[in-house]
Amino acid sequence: MTTPEPRMTTPERRMTTPERRMTTSEQRMTERNEPVAGLAAPARFPGRKERVRDPERKKRILAAAADLVARHGYHAVSMADIGAAAGITGSGIYRHFDSKSAVLVALFDRVIDGLLDDARKTVQDTTELPAALRRLVARQVEFVVADRELAQVYHHEINNLPGEDRRRLRRKQRLYLEEWVHLLNELRADLTDPEARAIVHAAIGAIQSTLFHNSGLPDDHVRRLLTDAAWAVLSVHEPS
Repeated sequence: MTTPEPRMTTPERRMTTPERRMTTSEQRMTERNEPVAGLAAPARFPGRKERVRDPERKKRILAAAADLVARHGYHAVSMADIGAAAGITGSGIYRHFDSKSAVLVALFDRVIDGLLDDARKTVQDTTELPAALRRLVARQVEFVVADRELAQVYHHEINNLPGEDRRRLRRKQRLYLEEWVHLLNELRADLTDPEARAIVHAAIGAIQSTLFHNSGLPDDHVRRLLTDAAWAVLSVHEPS
């Protein structure tokens, strides 16, 4: 009678292949595209290129939003309305903005950043102070006349934004106003800081007064009237 072959001990019966099998929980993790220790994560969409967002589409969304909100009010306009006006069907608008308030925040950021950057550059690069103030006045007048709808949206709808965004935008607005105050203090030594700040607010208020009524006048005529009103409030000799 032959001697039976000895049974393999537990260590000798281990799998010899270098790969290990996934547990049920690991299989579920890979299905959700979550990494598993010791295993390479599978490609989510093999061979497919990531879609690049079109910046021009984002601009169209913002332009459409500014127009619709100016004409109908913030609460009356939906994301679907904005997408349709921008030529975007279905949920495509959500690839660019999470919500309607996010669209509004992007609009206001773009406006205030543009005004603030221009004011800072003007103050830094212009050696003649009256000419620098003239550029600030002209830029504010142009914003109110050429971008009337967007300026109206800012005035009417900023309080509809989330508190954090509203406070951040207000801080930017104050920084913009301080550039005016700095110039006016340099040009008018008779003013204290609070006096200069009050006059700057009054001058910008005079420019923006046209947002709250329709004069029916040609744009060029409105530009001249608003410019003259601002200089009258500032009480600085306007450079030729």
